[in-house]
Amino acid sequence: MSQPEPPALGPLLRAHRHDAGLTLEELAEGSGVSGRAIGDMERGHSLGPQARTVQALATALGLGPADTEALLAAARAGRRRQPATARPGLCDLPPAVPDFTGRETEAAWLARTLDSPAGPPVSVVSGAPGLGKTALVLHAGTRLADRFADGCFFVDLRGLDTEPVTPHDALSRLLRALGVRERDVPGETDERRGLYRRLMRERQALVVLDNAAHEAQVRALLPGPGAGRLWVTSRRTLAGIEHARRLVLTPLPVADATALLGAILAQREDEGANGGPVGSDSSSFTRISELCGHLPLALRIAGNRLLSRPSWSARALAERLGDEDLRLQRLTAGDLRIRSAFRLSYEQLSEPVRRLFRRLALVPGADFDTGAGAALTGLRPDLVEEMLDELLDLGLLGHTATDRLLFHDLLRLYARERLQEEETPQETAAAEAALHRWLLDTAAAAGQWFQPGATPADGFGSARAAQAWLEAESANWLAALRVAAAAGRHDEVVRTAESMHWFSDRWTNWGHWPTVFGLSRTAAHALGDDVLAATHANYLAWAVHYCSHQPRESSAIAEQAAELARRGGDVTQEAWAHFYAAAAAIRLGEPDSAVPRARRAAELFAQAGDREGRPQALLALASAEAAGADHAAAVATTDTILALLTDPATAPAAHISDFTRTNALNQKGRALLALGRPREAEHSYAEARTVGARVAVPLLQAIAALGQAKALAELGERERALGAAREARTFAETAGDPARLKDATALQATLEASAG
Repeated sequence: MSQPEPPALGPLLRAHRHDAGLTLEELAEGSGVSGRAIGDMERGHSLGPQARTVQALATALGLGPADTEALLAAARAGRRRQPATARPGLCDLPPAVPDFTGRETEAAWLARTLDSPAGPPVSVVSGAPGLGKTALVLHAGTRLADRFADGCFFVDLRGLDTEPVTPHDALSRLLRALGVRERDVPGETDERRGLYRRLMRERQALVVLDNAAHEAQVRALLPGPGAGRLWVTSRRTLAGIEHARRLVLTPLPVADATALLGAILAQREDEGANGGPVGSDSSSFTRISELCGHLPLALRIAGNRLLSRPSWSARALAERLGDEDLRLQRLTAGDLRIRSAFRLSYEQLSEPVRRLFRRLALVPGADFDTGAGAALTGLRPDLVEEMLDELLDLGLLGHTATDRLLFHDLLRLYARERLQEEETPQETAAAEAALHRWLLDTAAAAGQWFQPGATPADGFGSARAAQAWLEAESANWLAALRVAAAAGRHDEVVRTAESMHWFSDRWTNWGHWPTVFGLSRTAAHALGDDVLAATHANYLAWAVHYCSHQPRESSAIAEQAAELARRGGDVTQEAWAHFYAAAAAIRLGEPDSAVPRARRAAELFAQAGDREGRPQALLALASAEAAGADHAAAVATTDTILALLTDPATAPAAHISDFTRTNALNQKGRALLALGRPREAEHSYAEARTVGARVAVPLLQAIAALGQAKALAELGERERALGAAREARTFAETAGDPARLKDATALQATLEASAG
């Protein structure tokens, strides 16, 4: 004879609570069970809570053994009546990749999301196609499965399909997987969502929603507070999901990328046989990883290709992948194609955004900003910015630490491929020409901020902003300049280079000024203008001396510039040629040759009434005098310079005056130190640092700080000297000046040692 079914838990619990004279809130406080959970039990929404929960309620109610056992029996019966266990075969977690390699930091991050019961129950893993988002969550989910007593569940939301899975259908699958009988699954989406949230609140379960399309698809599947956890993967960032933890994947580090390739190839039965690569050619492994952009999907495809071709070596595959035009085509193994992964994201875009994506492949440098996109499409910058945000959100673009945009290498190849397939050569050429025109026009406008007497162009609010643009876009505008030179657009080349003349002094460590001014000198010669040719030969003499550190070559170019200037009757350019010849002679250790050259330059500048050039020539004279050990003369010459800079009748533009004044004060400080007058030297260097802060050229700041540190050390002011030496190191590191960095480091070490 069968035993009678125990009474339902809800009415029994409510009766005991009433008998005890407790409100729901009082019982919650006494038992440690939430008031909402107790209410769900009493209303029949939660039929079979865990035994420890029921025991806590019984203790708080003061029940005896018999009543406690009755309450536990009601809960056990409720668990028989309600979906107590997950149904196998429905939404099971797929098997993890057996050779999963790397991502230890990311897997640990996912594990930590489970450690805080009060934290957000939702974690979003996003990133570009091919980064292994799904593989990561499956790996972590499998490894952490024992922490989910009620199961781990997986739903592919098919976010990149034409018709992604609807929240209504996803909820149906999850509810059935959680044990709800199909006939008991509510018909309305809101009711399904409510039941799902109640179950997830009580269950120690993990739900993985893979490949989410957008926030609206995920929002109905979010659990509320409770035991359940939700991990979501998406190519989009799903920024609209509130209170979620976020992990954005990036390509694998080099070591992990090569390790993954090795793990895949470990499947080969006879490693290294038939020219096999495993363990025999680590450089080729590294090269393959680079060509795959350290993307896990691309690495897997490359590894599978080697597995399927036992006669291939890693070196052979690296050579095949080295052809950019065929790389995407060759990253194919069976139905696994890197191009297909990219295409799914590309097809999510509207045609205007696709066009922007394609044309960004025309940017010559590694990174870019909104202006480049506007130039390529002819659209307003605000519209382009919205489009770029969409490409970022979908993982088709990344960003640098300075918030500039960039392609992953393989995505750039895909964008270039789409451009060739979907736009005509005429459309492509027009877009590229528009980009180059914008780059050179904007570079010229930025350069105007540093030209004496020039009215700053619109588009930049300050010289600092103009300099930031020129530095950030340097690879792009230099490439555009090379194209203009190759096309014979000589006027454009000369105009751009001319605008860089005064700015180049502020960024001497760039390394490409000899190229810029070499192109402009050639263009000026082609235009047949001797004065223009002399001007740009002088610019090149400066660049070869100060940037390439080749004084002998600089001197030869300066001689050519002097001859061109004399032939063209231009006194100012002849003066500059003498100035650069003097500077080269100083560097070559020939002060006897440098002094008359510098004096002649100063005379010619004075004759021409050139306010900018004359102080520069006198600086060269002071340096030549110091090089010849005539330090008293050098001090007198720098005093002449400082007087010229403070006289309104002879002073150049303010920013050039500050630049020259900083140089003169540094030179004067050196001469005073050589004369054994450290107190005066310290004052000169201190003033140089004050003025130099306005100029903000790290090299000049390093010279001033190091000179001040030396003067203070001679004066016995160790603490101040130590502080100045440390600052000199920082400026020298920023300026990329190894000689002064070495000097500052040595001085700092000496000063620190003297403290002991």
